[in-house]
Amino acid sequence: MPTLLHLDSSPLYGRSVSRELTAAFVTEWKASHPNGKVVYRDVNAIAIPPVSAEWVGAVYTPEDVRSPQQKELLSLSDSLVAELDRADEYVIGVPMHNFGVPSALKLWIDQIARVGKTFSYADGKPKGLLTGKKSTFIVATGGIYDAQTQMASFNFVEPYLRSVFGFLGVTDAKFLTAGGTAALNQGQNRETFLAPHLQAVQTHAQTLQGGRA
Repeated sequence: MPTLLHLDSSPLYGRSVSRELTAAFVTEWKASHPNGKVVYRDVNAIAIPPVSAEWVGAVYTPEDVRSPQQKELLSLSDSLVAELDRADEYVIGVPMHNFGVPSALKLWIDQIARVGKTFSYADGKPKGLLTGKKSTFIVATGGIYDAQTQMASFNFVEPYLRSVFGFLGVTDAKFLTAGGTAALNQGQNRETFLAPHLQAVQTHAQTLQGGRA
């Protein structure tokens, strides 16, 4: 059974552009996978603790000798990693916050970047363990940060996520960006703004499923 992990990170919910676009991707994916499974994770809906010294100690303690307290510390991380392991594809909604990813998404990344779980070292070299996965990142930015624009160097979202997920073994990654969402706060019609981005998301989703676009 094909499995899609659908992850949202915007705190805006009903006003979120990234959430609306990830939902459109999921609708297309479901149409192509009537027997597939979608696992949903809203990183704003759970309390993700920051990494602590105790958490790091638990990670580096062999599983068979971890204390009950250490197992509890890692229980959320174990669940989040399992979701990534079981899924074949990911679609991740990412609003740009202060030129980077939202804090809730960064906390999630810190929980799933686990030695021995999502990456390892062999002969001193890192090896990603999340291999054979596809990921679509749907990014919403208030300004325009496309390549060759004046503000391009301020975009730390794509290079960061491409580097982190590539490190974890997810090298098949596509970024779709809805830039200029600040215009919605200045009266631009939402449907008009979203139309080309919804089309891009649907076309990409169809292309993933064997060129139906």
